[in-house]
Amino acid sequence: MEQIWMSSEGATVPELHERLQAQGDIAYTTVMSVVHNLYRKGRLTRRREGRTHRYRATASRAEHSADLMSVALRSGGDPHTILTHFVQQMDPADTRRLAELLARMDEDGTA
Repeated sequence: MEQIWMSSEGATVPELHERLQAQGDIAYTTVMSVVHNLYRKGRLTRRREGRTHRYRATASRAEHSADLMSVALRSGGDPHTILTHFVQQMDPADTRRLAELLARMDEDGTA
């Protein structure tokens, strides 16, 4: 996903393979399988481009991270305990921004 998010244009399997090959030996078929599985699961869209497809992410990196956090909250036991541990690990500046966001949401009546 990281390689897909790096380009606003998305990427083809050959382009992804070339980029990943620069980081270490990886089979073309492995890249193709992973991309196809992400497409099948709805994480990528694709558009025909000549003899190949250009793939784009269906969600931004931030949206994807928020989805992962939601899954963790739903499946990890007590959400209060999970959030408490998460917030305790945050940097103080991020904690302040979170407090400001929650206060703003309270004022707007959306929280």
